[in-house]
Formats: sequence, C-alpha cells, structure tokens
Amino acid sequence: MPRVGRKLRRWTARILDLPQDVVLDLPRITMIAGLQLTVENHRGVLHFSPQSLRLAMERGELEVTGNDLVIRTIGGEEVFVEGQITGVLLRPK
Repeated sequence: MPRVGRKLRRWTARILDLPQDVVLDLPRITMIAGLQLTVENHRGVLHFSPQSLRLAMERGELEVTGNDLVIRTIGGEEVFVEGQITGVLLRPK
C-alpha cells in the first residue's frame, strides 16, 4: 500500500476511533490458554503439520508451533487452531 494511503487510513482510524486491524488490514491474533488460537486477516496457509502452522500475512508470515495441532476451521481470512500451542512468531517481510 502506498505510504500516503497508510497514513490516511491511520488518521481515519484514530479520528473515527476504529480498530486499526480493520482499517489497516492487520492480523488479529487471539489465543486462549495455549490451547486455542484464532488468526484473522491471513492470506493463506503456507505449511501445516501437527507441530507447525505457517500462515501468509499481508506483511510477512506467522508461525505457530506446538503439539497435536489441528485446524478446526479455516476461511478466506480466518483460521481457528487447537492443540498444545508452545509458540507464536510473526516474521515481517
């Protein structure tokens, strides 16, 4: 996204008191007790195994590590994972 467009979106979000993840298309990551993880605004699954999940993001990759990982729900922009989650790492481009 061009730099001016990003600044305008940030300004709009601040003035209208809107969540930045919605306006700027940023990832929203919600984890419950290391057992459930929901990721919104992803761009697709790059890799999945019972020990690892890698998701493409607008500005990089998100890696989830753990044991017995299972994708319970996957949609165009949201994925819901269960298992023993031991790590979450966001790698910028």
